[in-house]
Amino acid sequence: MRRIGACLLTAGLMALAACSSPPPSPPDPPAPPVNPLAGVRFFAATPNVATRQADEYAAGDRAEDAAAVRHIGEQPTAVWFTGASADTVTRAATLAADARAAGRMPVITVYNIPGRDCGSFSAGGASGPAEYTAWVRALAGALAREPVLIVLEPDAVAQAVDGCAGPPAARYALLATAVDAFAANERAHVYLDAGNASWIADHARLADALRTAGIARAAGFALNVSNFETTEASAAYGTRLSEALGGAHFVIDTSRNGNGPNPASGVARWCNPPGRAIGAKPTTDTGVPRLDALLWVKRPGESDGECDRGDPVAGAWFPEYALALSGR
Repeated sequence: MRRIGACLLTAGLMALAACSSPPPSPPDPPAPPVNPLAGVRFFAATPNVATRQADEYAAGDRAEDAAAVRHIGEQPTAVWFTGASADTVTRAATLAADARAAGRMPVITVYNIPGRDCGSFSAGGASGPAEYTAWVRALAGALAREPVLIVLEPDAVAQAVDGCAGPPAARYALLATAVDAFAANERAHVYLDAGNASWIADHARLADALRTAGIARAAGFALNVSNFETTEASAAYGTRLSEALGGAHFVIDTSRNGNGPNPASGVARWCNPPGRAIGAKPTTDTGVPRLDALLWVKRPGESDGECDRGDPVAGAWFPEYALALSGR
């Protein structure tokens, strides 16, 4: 009896101790993702077409127009490499050297995929896989060991998902080759373009395409290049796509999204649409997890194309549109 009583007493004390112990502490929340671009200052390549236009306006006693366009020219904006110029390597090396001297990081856009823009206003690109691969490797060599942010082939993946770019496997293979060429530089941040928030609604399908195109070896993906979707809509879309990709990081082009997209449909929505405005300045202080930077990838005032109404060709300077985007 004594032994049974002692056992019962011991069990009771143990139960009492268990009841009086504090509950276990909840696990610490996961640390927020680290922004690999935190603290980076981007390079503004000047003089450029906008600063030269500002000088012309100033000389013609158009001081307010000059100030508006100069503001555009002074923002860090991507330099586009399209394959149209024979001096690609020289241009890239010079840009990298100038940025290094300024203590800043250049942003470049690589835009030369065969079948570019599916024959629309920005049609062109390399003649085939061999030419593209050689061009990419030469450009990557010119940027080797340099800190650089690369936006890789705007629209290329989304167009392949959309079905307008021929056999998608061939395009994805070329993009994966380009990712590998540029990412071999450990100081390069390569963001593979993923279209915009109003384009591919099936995030799982787009994520699969990005995986095939090599995003696992890139820094992440880019959104809204040359488009007008709001930063809020782009960030929400990017976050969902990031989750489908297991936490991939991304960047957003805010150069012309100050008023959001044109409510019209078709060409009028994206090709030099009226009533738009420049957006937030480039920054790495985004306040959104996994959103590494807001960038100006498309320079405000460079045309989207002729737009079926005789505007300048794609990429050409369009001063009247620059002023319109500036609220002039």
